[in-house]
Amino acid sequence: MPRPYQIVDADAHVNPPPTFWADYLPKHLREFAPKLEHAEDTDYVVFEGTRKPVHLRGAQAGRRWEDFKMEGRLSDSRKGGWMPAERLADMDQDGMDVAVLFGGGPLGTGNDELYMASFSAYNRWVADFCSYAPDRLSGVAYVPMRDVEETVGLMREAASLGFTAINIPAFPQKREKLEPGMSGTAAQFLALTGDPSAGRSYSQPDFDPIWQTATELDLALTLHLGARKTRFNDPDKFLVDLPMSKVAMAEPIAVMIYGNVFHRFPKLKFVTVESGVGWFAWLAGYMDATWKKQRFWTKSPLMQPPSFYMDQNVYGSFIEETVGIRNRDLPGGKNIMWSSDYPHSETTYPDSQNVIDTLFAGVPEEDVAMIVGGRARVLFRTGNGRAKPVAQAAE
Repeated sequence: MPRPYQIVDADAHVNPPPTFWADYLPKHLREFAPKLEHAEDTDYVVFEGTRKPVHLRGAQAGRRWEDFKMEGRLSDSRKGGWMPAERLADMDQDGMDVAVLFGGGPLGTGNDELYMASFSAYNRWVADFCSYAPDRLSGVAYVPMRDVEETVGLMREAASLGFTAINIPAFPQKREKLEPGMSGTAAQFLALTGDPSAGRSYSQPDFDPIWQTATELDLALTLHLGARKTRFNDPDKFLVDLPMSKVAMAEPIAVMIYGNVFHRFPKLKFVTVESGVGWFAWLAGYMDATWKKQRFWTKSPLMQPPSFYMDQNVYGSFIEETVGIRNRDLPGGKNIMWSSDYPHSETTYPDSQNVIDTLFAGVPEEDVAMIVGGRARVLFRTGNGRAKPVAQAAE
């Protein structure tokens, strides 16, 4: 039976094939683009002297869990990850009206020009992908956080392409060269994580032009599981790291709150994606209690308790948990959004409708409608056809 409200998947993914770089990088850099090489059972990405198998971990939707594959052919990955028509078909099957799309990039290269160009190339590819159905596909642009002027320029470029959100690393980045030929996955993690030991903090006034630009352009700022890296190559460590990668996102939230950033920029929208939300209300309550006791000797500049800023500025997405739903009326716990994580290994596809029914059993329909769609629609300004087709080639 059709639902009386729309479902906006607040965290879905695209997986552009490695061959797309040759079409979207500036002409003078295309010769350096990764190339796809076919072997007997596995495809390989050849880039800057390295040859690495295609990773399938982020493209497992529809595969039985016991048939999980870490590596293989590009054809083994879910086609909805890079083919918009296939994506819409999968969304229809799963009952998704709109999908907010996160992805990858940049290239892991020691060539700084190529590195920066890869952000723009990826963002243009996503803009083109979304232009296929702008009322249903809402992309998130990616930017680095190593130089303020550099980031602001990419933010303005992203807004001109129709993006309503940008993804930033959980911590500032050092301006240093990456190892040549770094795999796409490793480079993406660096782009998500940044460097917590870089000696810089988002609370510092140096970053204010970024927050000002986000407010001016009405761009939501997202962080995607960047505060803690999971070790995928070790199944034991992976299972331990995965829950820690969720709650570790409390650190960048605390930096922004205690650093008074949300007081200076009250309209800033700060989103932790795929990090779960059951800990939101706990974090708000704990920060309130400790702030009241410790704010004098620490000379805290806050004018309101931390939970005020959680409710005013901080949002989060979850996949399959009930704690956050139960805590939705507590201070700090209200700005929560459901997501499917398609086509990653945690996805609820193709059973999302049943998952939603189970998670929200007994929850008033008005609350369900807000959590599974209404809040994300407003936050990401989805379904309004803002994404614009752009030329493939960067002249």
